[in-house]
Amino acid sequence: MKFIFPKNYKYRAKILGFIDYITAITCSVIGILLFLIIHILFKKITTQIYIFVILFVPIVLFSIFVSDGENIISYTLQIIRFIKRRGIYFYNKNN
Repeated sequence: MKFIFPKNYKYRAKILGFIDYITAITCSVIGILLFLIIHILFKKITTQIYIFVILFVPIVLFSIFVSDGENIISYTLQIIRFIKRRGIYFYNKNN
C-alpha cells in the first residue's frame, strides 16, 4: 500500500492518540511540583487530595481540550504574546 501525505502534514507522536508527549511531561512536572508544595503546606491527607484535585484537574483539562492538538508550551506562549501585543492584532488602518 502507498500512502500519500501532504507536505504540510506534521506527524506528532501522542499518548493514547490525543495528548502529545511534551504536554504530558509538562503536566507531570507541574503535578509533581504541586504535590510537593501541597505536601509541605498541609498535613492531613484528605486536605492534600482535595487541594491537589482542585488545582491540577483544570490544568490537565486545559492541556487536553483547549490546546487543539498543539503543544501546551507553545500554546501558552502564543497567548502571552497576544496579551503583550494586543494593539498589533487589532490595528485597523483607515484610508
